[in-house]
Amino acid sequence: MTESQERAGADARRADGDATTGTDAGAVAGAGAGAGAGADAQTVPVPHPPAFAPDSLVLNRKLPLWYQVSQSLRASVLGRPQDASARLPTEEQLAAHYGVSVLTMRQALKELETEGLISRHRRRGTFIEPRARRVSPVRLLGSVDAIVAQQSGEATTVLGHGPTAVPGDLAEFFPDCAEVTCYRRLRRDEESDEPTNWAENAVRPDIAARIDVADLERWPMTKVLRDVVGVRISRITDTVEARLADPVTAELLQVPLLSPILHYTGVTYDAEGRVVDVARIRYRGDRFSFSVTVEAH
Repeated sequence: MTESQERAGADARRADGDATTGTDAGAVAGAGAGAGAGADAQTVPVPHPPAFAPDSLVLNRKLPLWYQVSQSLRASVLGRPQDASARLPTEEQLAAHYGVSVLTMRQALKELETEGLISRHRRRGTFIEPRARRVSPVRLLGSVDAIVAQQSGEATTVLGHGPTAVPGDLAEFFPDCAEVTCYRRLRRDEESDEPTNWAENAVRPDIAARIDVADLERWPMTKVLRDVVGVRISRITDTVEARLADPVTAELLQVPLLSPILHYTGVTYDAEGRVVDVARIRYRGDRFSFSVTVEAH
């Protein structure tokens, strides 16, 4: 090795040693600064999104179990908080939650997968689709959860509420009431912010006194009555008919005056046979689909 080569090698080794020393010094300095900054400092936990928690369900043994579970889970998915986890519990956990077999739970999940609400991945789990379709037709077999599911999944604004004299066309439903509490709400598609429907609910005063208006911006009225207020709902009678948009509806739904809309009326009865709520909902004709499945046995 020549003298010039030896000098070059020595210079390279010194440079490498300086770099290593500088790195170690920086690490030591950083550790010292951290210790000096606060020996008692605590580690700040990283926040995690709240776990997805499906609603409870009281099963009706006269209806298909998989259908009831699918509609209840559908309502939970569409009505979930924005920051909730997109991952669903396992099939076994969901089956235990609803009190059904894993096979029944699997059939219910398949229904939601077909609708595009969830996706299932082998060994990874089941996840809520970010762009889950929110206007899929609902097959009504008599389940209250089907009504809740149909009304879930949209941003809701309470336009106003308060007591009012019983409207003449509702007098037959509230024969023992001098007044009802009226709630007016506007629903919008969460992605496009486009209005889809607006609703008026006439509720018995004694029931309305137990309703927190804030809940109506989170959940449909049917869910609030049943799961929050504790009304034992026995049945809901639905009527859907075509009408023309009146001035109020045209303005709220942003459609031309006298354009076709779908007018839904839902009458909710409690276990004593009293009408507790009459809902009148005006849907944009291009944003609502209604189908009924009639079972032969």
